[in-house]
Amino acid sequence: MAPADTGAMTTALHITLITETFPPEINGVANTLGRLCDGLRARGHQVELVRPRQSCDQSAASDDELLLCRGWPLPGYPGLQWGQSSMHKLLRRWKRHRPDVLYIATEGPLGLSALRAARRLGISVVSGFHTNFQQYSSQYGLGLLTRLLTHYLRWFHNRSTLTLVPSVSQRMELERRQFERLALLSRGVDSQLFHPAKRLNALREQWGLGENDIAVIHVGRLAQEKNLGLLKRCFDTLKATYPQRTLKLIVVGDGPQRLLMENEMPDAIFCGTQRGEALASHYASGDVFLFPSLTETFGNVVLEALASGLGVVAYDQAAAAQHIRHGYNGVLAMPGDEEAFCDAAAWMLEKRETLRCMRLNARQHASRQGWAAIIEQFEGQLRGACVGELAIPNAPTVP
Repeated sequence: MAPADTGAMTTALHITLITETFPPEINGVANTLGRLCDGLRARGHQVELVRPRQSCDQSAASDDELLLCRGWPLPGYPGLQWGQSSMHKLLRRWKRHRPDVLYIATEGPLGLSALRAARRLGISVVSGFHTNFQQYSSQYGLGLLTRLLTHYLRWFHNRSTLTLVPSVSQRMELERRQFERLALLSRGVDSQLFHPAKRLNALREQWGLGENDIAVIHVGRLAQEKNLGLLKRCFDTLKATYPQRTLKLIVVGDGPQRLLMENEMPDAIFCGTQRGEALASHYASGDVFLFPSLTETFGNVVLEALASGLGVVAYDQAAAAQHIRHGYNGVLAMPGDEEAFCDAAAWMLEKRETLRCMRLNARQHASRQGWAAIIEQFEGQLRGACVGELAIPNAPTVP
């Protein structure tokens, strides 16, 4: 076990984290969980990770800190596995080495089996609402599935001691849908990795841009639920509004929509998946960041873009609602108003000084959004759940 940080409490916890996704996989949930796991271990806690075996784990073996379970291929996510129910395996393991508290990050068969095993053994459970699966299903035109999924997610999370949500807007939405015992756990950003100093003129030259030209960048998974059609509409608006200026659309990421987007936007530059320092350089070498998604529970990329000193255009929800003051460190549009989104982006580019000031303010704000305070808050929520479970007189049971 790692030595306790000076800020850690005196009593270390045995915390088990159950998730379908974890680094080195690239997505917001994996990034968040990796940060939380590392932070808890640095504060002296024993963290046990339970997740499906992925393609990179062929030679990996389970140990005291890792339990690998069987999985199924996850449609649309090449290389990822959807965890199978593993209740009996979890019961055997936790009877031998009982955790103080579980954190269930995903609600699939693996998470459900962990919830049931924990209830049977009387172990406190905190759950996290990381992904808007019910909104994703509505994006794909599956109305009945959306209703069923919302019902299941409410049933699942209402059987935990506490459900953590990443944004105020998400908490309000779930409260409206009768989710109970919700608490806020926001996200942080590594403002040393994501930094304007990572800007590379050589990379911009590869993109065909000079010092005063504008790189309009998007970072994220290229999938239908991300509302990526608005990228083309907004960029076309910018080109029509400023025909005398050189603008280039840069798309970082991969996914099932990439081929379609490449066909529809042949002049855009598609950079594929980027990691670490390369990702930071791609951010910092941009100027304006477009984030048209309407299905995010948070949107880590918004904070990464702000930390990189970009002018961010986003809808007024999730991370953008929490961290952007319209006209000060970014611009916002009412959710779903595509015309307002495009107008906001055009306004940002109207005067060079406007964009310059917003980029400076964006960096200044994001540099104060570190992970340390988030991890300390998470630790307190887990510790509180160990006691709080007994304080809920009518906590529902799981069959």
